[in-house]
Amino acid sequence: MTIKIYDTMTRSLRDFVPINENTVNMYVCGPTVYNYIHIGNARSVVAFDTIRRYFEYRGYKVNYISNFTDVDDKIINGAREAGMDTKAFSDKFIAAFMEDVQKLGVKPATKHPRVIDYMDQIIDFVQVLVDKGFAYEADGDVYFRVAKSENYAKLANKTLADLEIGASGRVDDQGDIKENPLDFALWKSAKPGEVSWDSPWGQGRPGWHIECSVMATEILGDTIDIHGGGADLEFPHHTNEIAQSEAKTGHTFANYWMHNGFVNVDNEKMSKSLGNFVTVHDMLQTVDGQVLRFFLATQQYRKPVNFTEKAVHDAEVNLKYLKNTYTLPVTGQADAAQLAQFVADFEAAMDDDFNSANGITVIFDMAKWINSGNYDATVKETFAKLLSVFGIIFQEEVLDADIEALIEERQTARANRDFAKADAIRDQLAAQGIKLLDTKDGVRWTRD
Repeated sequence: MTIKIYDTMTRSLRDFVPINENTVNMYVCGPTVYNYIHIGNARSVVAFDTIRRYFEYRGYKVNYISNFTDVDDKIINGAREAGMDTKAFSDKFIAAFMEDVQKLGVKPATKHPRVIDYMDQIIDFVQVLVDKGFAYEADGDVYFRVAKSENYAKLANKTLADLEIGASGRVDDQGDIKENPLDFALWKSAKPGEVSWDSPWGQGRPGWHIECSVMATEILGDTIDIHGGGADLEFPHHTNEIAQSEAKTGHTFANYWMHNGFVNVDNEKMSKSLGNFVTVHDMLQTVDGQVLRFFLATQQYRKPVNFTEKAVHDAEVNLKYLKNTYTLPVTGQADAAQLAQFVADFEAAMDDDFNSANGITVIFDMAKWINSGNYDATVKETFAKLLSVFGIIFQEEVLDADIEALIEERQTARANRDFAKADAIRDQLAAQGIKLLDTKDGVRWTRD
């Protein structure tokens, strides 16, 4: 089967056809590193990591690029308040990001470019736009001429007439010097004391939107397979990326646009003003990273996610069930035809725009089948492979010698019909978190 992707640009499901056979060139907008990431950021990171993993499961090589925005007003202000220079400040939160997402089972990107490492390329990119008449300088700033862009805001299904001034807090409100109030900043002149770079237009730094266009095209080429990010980036960020990239290169910027849904907290939009703003760094102090990953990964990426304590608890219970299933001893034989059907059903679900909710349903059906006695080595290997798409990798757990001895002692007591002793040992093991299951194939154990 062919993987189908819901393309935001066309508002339709489309067969995925890569530019280069068996290779996926994919750029996903990363965080602005002025704080720890919140649960909404984590949803995007996990969603696209799951998509990447499924492409790899299907045999594609994935060039997965996700940037760090390390030049920004919030970084400048945060560094000033912390008494740090901007690079040291952003370094701190890049390190925190990498630590947090590792606990979520997220694979490192093929490359994590930083804006400060692409300053020469950014200046060159802006200069090309100026030379081609798509951009102009005004008082040390450089703006993109929105009116000259063909079908501007087509990604957001808008026209110029639909747009409101100041659609984003990150678009400069400099209407008095702009040719058009909707024109957006490519280069911003430096204020006193701010970090800045030399340019043909004076000391300054790049606007937000230009950064991703430069890093994506420099690393992956003028046209990439997939560009992804949160639904909040559709306009104006991704809209402006398309306008400036296609104005410079004359080519389609990305063949597929993918956007993940939002995260609500207890059915309300997350915001600091509501007091429900949750950072992943804090959450990981009390919630296991694999549980949080499981909660986020097993929702279809375009759907909204409602974060509640109950939802996380349910994810923990379900993950424990899958782990206990995986760690069952391999016994007997299994129906190869039924195993193949589970794989086919899983792939059909995931091929349909990475429908992880349906994919995980197949895995639970498979787990039920395994628990009914169908667990040979091939089944275990396949089960692990399907779980790995969701970043779920269970380690084989070995009991220490004392617990193994107690289990053996209980089995001897049962054989001797000393059920009081057998029950006492069962209770002793339960107090240590070891639950025993007596089956027709012998005793099995799970850890609570």
